[in-house]
Formats: sequence, C-alpha cells, structure tokens
Amino acid sequence: MNGHQTYLEKFGENVLKRRIELKLSYRQLAQKCDIDFSAISKIEKGQKSFEFQTIIELARGLEIHPKELFDFSFPEK
Repeated sequence: MNGHQTYLEKFGENVLKRRIELKLSYRQLAQKCDIDFSAISKIEKGQKSFEFQTIIELARGLEIHPKELFDFSFPEK
C-alpha cells in the first residue's frame, strides 16, 4: 500500500467515525453535503480521491472543522 492510499484510508476513517457519532446514514450525510451517497461510502473506505470542495462540504455536513478530518499520524519514513 502506498502512502497516498494510507492517507485516504485514514481520512475516510475519520469521516466514518464522525458520521457514526452523529448517527447519520450515508444518505443523510449525502443530503447534508450535496455529495452522492456512493461517493461517501468510497471516501470512507479510502477508495476515492476527492477535491478540496468535497472536504469542505463533508466537514460542514459532519459539523466539524475540516482539520479534524486530517487528525491522523503520518507514518515514519
């Protein structure tokens, strides 16, 4: 697994964790963010790259600051 994929997975784990904390389904979050629910599923699994605007929309829908989605450790080189 390359580093880029690891970061996508860590980001996705943070999205999933917060979505569960808010007791939101994929569809409910999708409606709040104006993002397709299947894209949210792929983001949570680290299977989809995304644009900056998607990060902002996810953060708004999850009611957190975008930086919280990046709260993970970077692996040692």
